[in-house]
Amino acid sequence: MKKSTLMLITLLLITAPTFAQIGGIEDSVNDVSDTIRTIFPIILGVIFLIGFLFNAGHFFGENADLKKGITRVLVFVLIAGAVVGIFTYLISIVV
Repeated sequence: MKKSTLMLITLLLITAPTFAQIGGIEDSVNDVSDTIRTIFPIILGVIFLIGFLFNAGHFFGENADLKKGITRVLVFVLIAGAVVGIFTYLISIVV
């Protein structure tokens, strides 16, 4: 009886710091995810702007090809939309 009580107390004392460490990790993960959520739309806007500037040559100038320009912009928007969807899904799972 004495051994089982001693073992129970030992196990409880060993697991207490583990719970404290998990709480600290949760707080830091929440801080990082909040930071990413605020920065991500800005980064995505910059990527859209750069993508449009690279594809703007297809809309204007001597060798303007409207079909090719629209196709490239649509492909770019689909890829960026997939990245946003995956990011949103991962953030909703983690937090």
